[in-house]
Amino acid sequence: MNYYSLNRQAPDASFREAVIRGLAPDKGLYFPESITPLPKSFFDNIDALSYSEIAFEAIKQFIVPEIPEDQLKRIIEETLSFDFPVVELTENISTLELFHGPTMAFKDVGARFMARCLGYFNKANTEEVTVLVATSGDTGGAVANGFLGVKGVNVVILYPSGKVSDIQEKQLTTLGQNITALEVDGVFDDCQDMVKRAFLDDALTSQMQLTSANSINVARWLPQLFYFMFAYKQLHNKHNDIVFTVPSGNFGNICAGMMAQQLGLPVKHFVAANNANHVVTTYLQTQEYNPQPTTPTISNAMDVGNPSNFVRIQEIYKNDFETLKANLTSYHFTDDATKTAMLELYKNHNYVADPHGAVGYLGCKDYLKTNPNAHCVFLETAHPVKFLDVVEEVVEEKQPLPKQIQAVMDKEKASIKISNYEELKGFLLSKN
Repeated sequence: MNYYSLNRQAPDASFREAVIRGLAPDKGLYFPESITPLPKSFFDNIDALSYSEIAFEAIKQFIVPEIPEDQLKRIIEETLSFDFPVVELTENISTLELFHGPTMAFKDVGARFMARCLGYFNKANTEEVTVLVATSGDTGGAVANGFLGVKGVNVVILYPSGKVSDIQEKQLTTLGQNITALEVDGVFDDCQDMVKRAFLDDALTSQMQLTSANSINVARWLPQLFYFMFAYKQLHNKHNDIVFTVPSGNFGNICAGMMAQQLGLPVKHFVAANNANHVVTTYLQTQEYNPQPTTPTISNAMDVGNPSNFVRIQEIYKNDFETLKANLTSYHFTDDATKTAMLELYKNHNYVADPHGAVGYLGCKDYLKTNPNAHCVFLETAHPVKFLDVVEEVVEEKQPLPKQIQAVMDKEKASIKISNYEELKGFLLSKN
């Protein structure tokens, strides 16, 4: 399988090349040259398959033979070492919990999968690879955990100072070894812009091999399609017209769901649930795509003013606006509405949701107003204790810390403060 740049000004790349580069030389995101739907029998017989078997069949066309089948199966088994339960709240609304991994966020799957792919490609390589990643919250911790101790890989994580939760910060600043956290005086978009600039800086790339572990990287992005198939396995015998509502920031997760749809997964529709950063909601209303400065919210992992993966969504639907609208609806919600939803979930359903999941729940409720026969599944993308201040303020009850969180809370934070790209560049060159 080759991958082409969505800017179409760069040579095609193999899976290995796309993973190691992260971004194409022309600044474009990589996209697979073809998507072959799985046979209908795969979905008819999905109950007989394990999660690992489902994942292997779904992703192998994008990876084999560059990673042999036996090695890909091993990578998948190691990646999927935790559960992905669906919790039904009402006849029409369920939640898919994606927070049962080591850092308690949905990005654990993509980070673990990519780390193992890069480890496989790097096992015979004497040169070090530097993984450069920007985080608005959970990506940093998931990448740090997934890549910790991987041979020949150094990880540098940029995060916006004061704009991630205390637990998120601990998860990305306390591991040491091959992980370095850079605390940026700015917002997530500043971090992401620095990362993109670094990839295009010849003075850097001529001195070191850079790659990204954000969802711009195909090995971080593609395995997220597993979630949607796992949910379908749990729900298809009970519900028709399954709709996925995805709390959306950089739009990698919902884009991966659309890839699952392209593979044949019977999905009726997708809903992108946004917070105050709603460039896509506005685009679907006006057909005008205008990136905006980031607005800080309580659902900080979605505080993205220019979502990178939206170009992949447009590519999936052949850049046809009407086809896109037929498959995607988007709503946006305020922090006050998010808190109200969190309280409603707790009081009416005895369910503690994090702010991102609550935004997804609101998306379900709005969609069901005009589509009452659908079964709407919102993705609960992070454990609520990762946003402890907000959650405990809303539900007015102290939340117990899971063992994954307890393990980092007493560790000492170690970060390096930077303010601009030149400081990032200087740090990277000093480590080369």
